Amino acid sequence: MERQVRAESVAGDGKQDGDALWLAMADGQQLFLRDWPRPAAHDAVLIVHGLGEHSGRYEALAQWFLAHGHAVRSYDQRGHGRTPGQRGALRRSDDLLSDLATVYEHYTVSLGWPPMLLGHSMGGLIALRAVLDGRVEPPRLVLSSPALRSYEAPWLHRLAAVLTRVLPNLPLRNGLPLDGLTHDPKVIETYRHDPLCTRCITPRLADFIFRAGASCIADAWRLRVPTLLLAAGNDRLVDPAGSRGFSNGAWATKQLTSRFFDTLFHELFNETETGRHQVLAQLQEWLRRTHP
Repeated sequence: MERQVRAESVAGDGKQDGDALWLAMADGQQLFLRDWPRPAAHDAVLIVHGLGEHSGRYEALAQWFLAHGHAVRSYDQRGHGRTPGQRGALRRSDDLLSDLATVYEHYTVSLGWPPMLLGHSMGGLIALRAVLDGRVEPPRLVLSSPALRSYEAPWLHRLAAVLTRVLPNLPLRNGLPLDGLTHDPKVIETYRHDPLCTRCITPRLADFIFRAGASCIADAWRLRVPTLLLAAGNDRLVDPAGSRGFSNGAWATKQLTSRFFDTLFHELFNETETGRHQVLAQLQEWLRRTHP
């Protein structure tokens, strides 16, 4: 693996800070990584972002973890953010899982211990699928509004599967309703004008999301990692019924703690202050209870 460290703050993302890193995948794809190091950290977390966004949007959450003793790393997934390549495109259906495994292993070696894993939306789906497959073995897992089930009609699932075979990287609009991200209009406006956010998706990526979500729910009984599932009950981007289905399937494992926030929107960590405080309080309590 190759890593290039830049001793500078990341420019061009508004207020976002963090140290810029580059990491080469096995197929030569360079991924953009963002570090928030903390001297003498007692723990660490790797954050996996969602569809259409990028690691820089997790500055506030990174600062919260830093204040609670964690070093933090995130990265821009293929087709996203500062990582080069076609927006929303994959070379192979399992690229995002392989990338996570490589980034996680690299961060583990850098730290000297395995970090906690946190995934939001599509990132939660990727983190969970990688854990269930044994690609990564974090000590703890946090899922925020994971994309385990979509609102798209079954015929769109079938169309994505067909197009994956003939036009896998056809550029399409992802159709996400931005007004359902959060109750905070400032966050929505910033997202709307963020040049690093994309509205693109391709059939191969859509097909991966549809298939991986269904398989995660079916494989819930295989969960072996202490996991906190935070779900927005008023989610308009992903169907929270997927989180409920996974919770029901994983109940017997005794590894899952589920918290549903009935009135909150999709981006739980970017909600208005009262809602965000409730979410972070649940996260803090779970971290305290599960700390080794």
